[in-house]
Amino acid sequence: MKARQVSAIGAVLFSFFVMGFCDIVGISSDYAREAFGWSQAMTGLLPSVVFVWVLLLALPVGIKMNAWGRKNTVLIGMAVTVVGTMIPLIGTSSACLVGYAALGIGNAILQVSENPLVRNVVTNEKVLTSTLTAGQVVKAISSFCGPFIMLFAVNVLGNGDRQMWYLALPVMGGITLLSALWLLLSPIPHESRAAETASMSNEIRRSVSLLRDHTILRLFFGIFFVVAIDVGTNFVSSKVMIERYGWAVEQAGIAPQVYFICRTIGAFLGVLLMTKIPSRQYFRWNILTCIAAILILAFVPLPAAGSLVLIGAIGFLCSCIFPIIYTMAVETQPEKENLISGLIITAVSGGGAVTPLIGLATDLAADITAGVCVLLICAVYLTYCAFR
Repeated sequence: MKARQVSAIGAVLFSFFVMGFCDIVGISSDYAREAFGWSQAMTGLLPSVVFVWVLLLALPVGIKMNAWGRKNTVLIGMAVTVVGTMIPLIGTSSACLVGYAALGIGNAILQVSENPLVRNVVTNEKVLTSTLTAGQVVKAISSFCGPFIMLFAVNVLGNGDRQMWYLALPVMGGITLLSALWLLLSPIPHESRAAETASMSNEIRRSVSLLRDHTILRLFFGIFFVVAIDVGTNFVSSKVMIERYGWAVEQAGIAPQVYFICRTIGAFLGVLLMTKIPSRQYFRWNILTCIAAILILAFVPLPAAGSLVLIGAIGFLCSCIFPIIYTMAVETQPEKENLISGLIITAVSGGGAVTPLIGLATDLAADITAGVCVLLICAVYLTYCAFR
């Protein structure tokens, strides 16, 4: 493999690191709640502000990507991300919400364009799923680094003042700039671009019509619920440790870190195992075991270490489900990959839909167990998806 091609693959995979920055919304929601005096339900809306943009923008971006090109679309997403990381420096509750909204817009653009861009640098179809999973490994490493970046911002940049938690975002903005420069300077082959022959509304209708295919419809909701588990576990894990064991916010930050490191390990092992095991069979084994882990976390009294193990197990077991479902969806009609990518990535909005439900369920029941049960509902659908 030529050095230029290796550099191009490295640039594309590193851009997944930027896509992982939105996962900091889990631990940062605890700091924002403390700083602004939010309720659990209001805190649950913060991830929604980030992920709702996937629902609104995925289809239009997927359509315009035909004209813009995949590499250019990724660069646009990074530019918006940089803007989003700077707005919270104002330090108000409103600036926090606006900054996270911009971060969500950039992330929505990246979600749509990152996976298709992988195909520009990986020509061997047999290793596509493994490469996409490798991208998820990079994304998981980014998510794992989020709490460390937050602690660095509070303890070093903010001199120990937890009110200065938002200083973590400009650090992420700087990393995003470096990633954008690497990608910009990398020679990545251009895909063939389709001419725009129809209006945006017609193209959106054409994309939505793909849901008439029952397989794509099931996989669409599969993405919805696997992202709901991912974002939901990230969101609820620290709250489990705070509510059940009386941990401080700084202590509780270890819970999402355990989740993300186990998700990283699971994604890395998945790259290797899925060269030996059929991906659908791997999907089935993992989701059944995941249901057991959620049930135990919800209803079995455990010491703190036991809860951390189960939180990590959920991350490990769900780490490869997203690329498996995405690849299955694209394989149904590969000639419509951009449209399918935009449609399927719309389902990433599941991450924003589930956290308000977790917060509301927790407030109504006055027990974090109710929030964990929301994850169980998501896992039940994925079991149906895996076996159907």
